[in-house]
Amino acid sequence: MQIGVETAKAVDQRRVFVIDEDEITRAALQFMLHDEIETHELATPEEAYAKGVDWLKPDVVLLGVSLVKAHGVALIGELCARFPGVRVLVVTDKSDETTAVEAMKAGAAGAVVKPLTLEGVRKKVDTILGRGGAAPLVQLSLMK
Repeated sequence: MQIGVETAKAVDQRRVFVIDEDEITRAALQFMLHDEIETHELATPEEAYAKGVDWLKPDVVLLGVSLVKAHGVALIGELCARFPGVRVLVVTDKSDETTAVEAMKAGAAGAVVKPLTLEGVRKKVDTILGRGGAAPLVQLSLMK
C-alpha cells in the first residue's frame, strides 16, 4: 500500500484509459494514477476501442489534445458513443487551450492542464468520479 492512498480508492472497480500519442505523458499519468485506480495507457483511440470491448470499459478517458487536433472534436462524441457514461478529460498545454475549450463544448467534462502534478491529476480524476480528495497523510509516532 502506498502512503496517502485510501484503501477504498485502491479497490475501486472503476478504470481510466490514458489515450495520448506522447509516450512520456501516458507513462506519467499512468504512474500518477495507478495506485488509486486501474489505469491503462494507450497510444490511439483504436487501441482503446479494442481494449474496451465487453467488460473493460473506462469510466474516465484522459485524452491527449494532439488526438483532438488530429481527429477533430468529433472524437469526443465517438468516445462517448463507444463507452456510454464515460467522462473525457483533455490533457493539454496552455498553448492548446482553444482546442481544449472546443473539446469541452463538444462534450468533454474538463481539462487537465500541464504541467502535470500528482495532486492535481488525482484531484481532477477524483472530482470527475465523484470521489473525495486524496487521503490525508498520517503522521506516525514511534514514541508512546
